[in-house]
Amino acid sequence: MIQFLLNRELRTEHALDPNVTVLNYLREHVGKSGTKEGCASGDCGACTVVVGELDGERVRYRTLNSCLTFVSSLHGKQLITVEDLKHQGQLHSVQQAMVDCHGSQCGFCTPGFVMSLFALQKNSSGFDKADTMEALAGNLCRCTGYRPIIDAAEQACCRKQPDQFDAAEAQTVAQLKAIAPQDTAELNSGDKRCLLPLTVADLADIYAANPEARLLAGGTDLALEVTQFHRELPVMIYVGHIEAMKRVEVTAESIEIGAATALSDCYAALAQDYPDFGELLHRFASLQIRNQGTLGGNIGNASPIGDAPPLLIALGAQVVLRKGNTSRSLPIEDYFLDYKVTARQEAEFIEKIIVPRHQASQAFRAYKVSKRLDDDISAVCAAFNLVVEDGVVQSARIAFGGMAAIPKRAAACEAALQGSAWYPGVIERACAALAEDFTPLSDFRASKEYRLLTAQNLLRKFFLELQAPEVETRVTAYV
Repeated sequence: MIQFLLNRELRTEHALDPNVTVLNYLREHVGKSGTKEGCASGDCGACTVVVGELDGERVRYRTLNSCLTFVSSLHGKQLITVEDLKHQGQLHSVQQAMVDCHGSQCGFCTPGFVMSLFALQKNSSGFDKADTMEALAGNLCRCTGYRPIIDAAEQACCRKQPDQFDAAEAQTVAQLKAIAPQDTAELNSGDKRCLLPLTVADLADIYAANPEARLLAGGTDLALEVTQFHRELPVMIYVGHIEAMKRVEVTAESIEIGAATALSDCYAALAQDYPDFGELLHRFASLQIRNQGTLGGNIGNASPIGDAPPLLIALGAQVVLRKGNTSRSLPIEDYFLDYKVTARQEAEFIEKIIVPRHQASQAFRAYKVSKRLDDDISAVCAAFNLVVEDGVVQSARIAFGGMAAIPKRAAACEAALQGSAWYPGVIERACAALAEDFTPLSDFRASKEYRLLTAQNLLRKFFLELQAPEVETRVTAYV
């Protein structure tokens, strides 16, 4: 069974279908219809809810897309919906701000905006325009033009007052401690089940016994099989309770990131060493997705347009794979074999990712080109990691996403640069070499000609930035 709090109400589920999303659970099983389905793919934000988790003696609130969240992942947590905000007949301050600032017109998107504003208010000490834009980037509205919603965010954050959640925090902490997972749980509807281990060793044993199972971390990709393709997932293993796989450990040599670490929790360590990695994470889908999606999942789904793999390849990162009691390390560039085909063996899983620390001699840049600035998938993603000393390229690691069936190093381009003087003529030779490295496809995101020219222009951009770093625009390039 699983247990969680629906606001302050304890919910216990024994035989629920593990394929049920939080969105459908709220609407069809609980009768809470305030949370809306707009896209069922995590793009529109109409289904946004807030999940509370223990953070010491406090509750940490984060937004999630309920359309991409399976109910099993709520085990041991608190779920808050738009219906829970009104208290003793009074609108919550974020709801009142939306009313006062005329932030709602047709109203369909409003519950999602309200929940994003609620989490923003909880996690801020005042109004900040950049934080507001980040918090709302995953919520779409076709009516208001957003200005009144931003005004509502400013009012809600500037006039922040203690609410019923603050008053009940101690009791909520006690409730969450009482239902904290103590051993492997299972949600079983008879023909479908989801297992929830607490340790890496338990995960290895369970996966070995159920090699056909699908691993569930954030679920932002896996859930699409249910919501978009209407498939059933007979067996899942949820890894979100394995603390050892949710850690970020920084040593003198490396940054070790557990495969189940949410992208939001990877940000600080990666941005400290590699600011461009941090900037790219800001453009990785939406805050709701980053709160839920994991770095291990972004690698494991083997998408040729995943944002993180090209950067990790350029940085020489490794994945640690585990099967049973055996672990092995693999350069991440060797993990990807073909479209959606990886080096992972049956019942083997990604345990952690190891990223080398930044060295003073490195010049690292990353660029994401997409049709929208926020919440969009790359047409081309490029990462450059060079060491240039005394005007000569001592080493070069260059990787691209969106240019092949897998995220891939540009071997010919690297060879054209390696050992050469760092000047425009060499850059042009390296740009020509990119045509040897890649034969990109045309699709609805970009034509093959556009992709190749863009990749070449990003190399030229990288060269210019290193010549004049004060005019860098880096990862903000978009079309």
